[in-house]
Amino acid sequence: MELFTRTWGSPAAPTMVLLHGVSGNGGTWQEFATNFADHWHVIAPDQRGHGWSPRADAYSFDLFADDLHGLLDAFGIEQAVLVGHSMGGVVAYRYAEKHPERVAAMVLEEAPPPVPLGRRLAPRPDGELDYDWALRPQILAELNAPPPLGTIAVPTLIVAGGEQSHLPQAELATMAEHLSAQLVTIDAGHLVHENRLAEFTAAVAKFLAHTNR
Repeated sequence: MELFTRTWGSPAAPTMVLLHGVSGNGGTWQEFATNFADHWHVIAPDQRGHGWSPRADAYSFDLFADDLHGLLDAFGIEQAVLVGHSMGGVVAYRYAEKHPERVAAMVLEEAPPPVPLGRRLAPRPDGELDYDWALRPQILAELNAPPPLGTIAVPTLIVAGGEQSHLPQAELATMAEHLSAQLVTIDAGHLVHENRLAEFTAAVAKFLAHTNR
């Protein structure tokens, strides 16, 4: 799977990979990425089925994680910080389960916790979409019946969106305990990095400043 990617900063700097949520694309990270470009090599791919990347015959978190592995290999990156929003957060922690040695640290922004969410598939919007609608039922099925989360020995920050979010905040706290992760709540709803960019950026910068990389 060849992914369309956006990059900022010098390839000689430590790498940060930004993983968007369902129906989004790497461009949603534009403002966030520019805040880190002076000290990081920031990469924001369009994940399979999204944006400018190809549509696929199948979608799963394992496949998204495999795509991420291929992306790191293609750029010659031995280790990266992963920042994932929503679906992208699940991709990040599933990847870290498989390849912890490739992950320097993780930031999970409103990532669905590994508990049955009981979500229903909404009707397809009218008109042309910027992503493959076929991925939604496949991803939703996994979120409604997720595998248990193993132990991940990677420094982790979980950013929760507070009461405005549709995700169960108590389960995010439980996931933070399971991963021995830091938990920060920014009362912004599900789209923290879009609705409260400055606060999200500050939380990530503070976390990374105290994380060996």
